[in-house]
Amino acid sequence: MTQDEAILLLEYVASACPAQRISEFTPDVWGELFAPYHLDEARAAVITVAARQPFVAPADVITEIKARREERIELAHVVYDGNPLETGAESAAARRALIRAAADGQLPPRTPAAALGTADRPALPPGETGPYTARVAAARAAVGQATPTAREGVVNPRAIPCRACQALPGVSCDARGRRMSDVHPARLEDARRKAAGLPPLDPAEARAAEDRIRAASAAALAQHDTTEEPS
Repeated sequence: MTQDEAILLLEYVASACPAQRISEFTPDVWGELFAPYHLDEARAAVITVAARQPFVAPADVITEIKARREERIELAHVVYDGNPLETGAESAAARRALIRAAADGQLPPRTPAAALGTADRPALPPGETGPYTARVAAARAAVGQATPTAREGVVNPRAIPCRACQALPGVSCDARGRRMSDVHPARLEDARRKAAGLPPLDPAEARAAEDRIRAASAAALAQHDTTEEPS
C-alpha cells in the first residue's frame, strides 16, 4: 500500500467511524503500518472491524487481514512439488512465492485432487491432459516458473505424467490420497525410456508384463510351498 492509498484508507475509516480521532500525523503512521498489504484487503478488513466495534485500531485491521490471508492459504491447499534440478534455496523461494500468491487470492480455493473422484474432477482447459485442473500451471506461473519438461538424456520422472496415478508433470505421485516421496516404478520407467529416446511403453504391453511378473511370483511361491519339508 502506498502513502496515498493509506490516506484513502483513513478516509474510509473516518466514514465508517465518524467519532474516531485522526490527526495530521495519522496518515504517516498508517502508511508505514499498512505498507505490506493491499488497499482492497485493508478496506474489507476495516468494514469487518467497524461492524463489531465503534473505533478501528490498526492492530485490529491487521489481525483481520492476516486471518483472511491465512484462510485463503488454507483453502488453496498449497502444494509445491519442486523441481529436482533446482537448488534448496530456489525451492524455498518458490514455495514462499506460491504461499504469498495464495494469500493474495491469486490461487482460487480448491479441493485436493486426492479427495475427488475421477467423475467429480473439473474439465481440463485445451491442451492439458490428465484428471486434474490447470492449478499446477497456474501455481507455477504465480512463482515465475514453468511446469518441468522432459529433456533428452535427463531422467526426471516428475517431468512426465504418471500412468499409474494420473499425476500431471510437476506433481508428485500419490498413493491412496497421500503424496509419495518417490514416484511409481511405471513413471520412472517411462522417464528412462524418454531420456533414452525410446517410444512410450504400450499400456497393453505394460499390463501384460506386470501379469507375467505376478504369475511368475505366484508360481515360485506355489513351488516353494510344495517342496517345503514338514516340520
